[in-house]
Amino acid sequence: MEPVYELNGLRVVDLTKTLDPATESRRCHLIRYNTGGPIPDFHTALDLTSHLGTHCECPYHHDDNWPSVAELPLTTFMGRARYVTIEHMAPNTHIMPADLDKVLGDKIQERDIIILDSPYKIPPFTPLTNTPEDKRLYICKESAEWFRDHKVKCVGFGDGVSIENCEADVKPFHDILMVENIVFLEVLKNLEQLKSQTFFMSYAPLPIVGADSCPVRAYAIEGLPGFCE
Repeated sequence: MEPVYELNGLRVVDLTKTLDPATESRRCHLIRYNTGGPIPDFHTALDLTSHLGTHCECPYHHDDNWPSVAELPLTTFMGRARYVTIEHMAPNTHIMPADLDKVLGDKIQERDIIILDSPYKIPPFTPLTNTPEDKRLYICKESAEWFRDHKVKCVGFGDGVSIENCEADVKPFHDILMVENIVFLEVLKNLEQLKSQTFFMSYAPLPIVGADSCPVRAYAIEGLPGFCE
């Protein structure tokens, strides 16, 4: 599947992991059946975990009293995005406010979508994570506070940032941001195909009442007026 498309002079980049039930480690089963008898009418029952592939985590993921996927406005899942690769940090160190000031500074706007990455790439949620080979950067309480104070709408992650390091980092990161209805976008792919650091992005989940998360089709549109540098 091609990751880059042209549409009316705009550049569209698919940032979604392709799912194959034959190779997924997380729950992903397709049950195909014919409802039409002699006239074929095939349907597929989807038996999926809500955290499959490229997915958007909503506040209900972390607290029963916070909004589920269907309770957040559609604009939560689209807008101006900024992709930053943090290159000045040593491996296995925490992303702190000073680091975010350095890479984002005055380029961030209120309600932006921020996608973090680094050169230390390891695919998340695989046998390589949290091993000596895993050199990714860490999120933490202080980085969450920075995003909260800058009023972002979503924090996304490339393969160079760990989102499963340890409870001491992950729990406050969720607590601080999700109480503000800031969502997370995980397992993004094809980020190296982006030519712009700033672009329009969409990652809309299905509006399923009671869902804490949902697989999404995430994509960037480069060159859209109003969503550029």
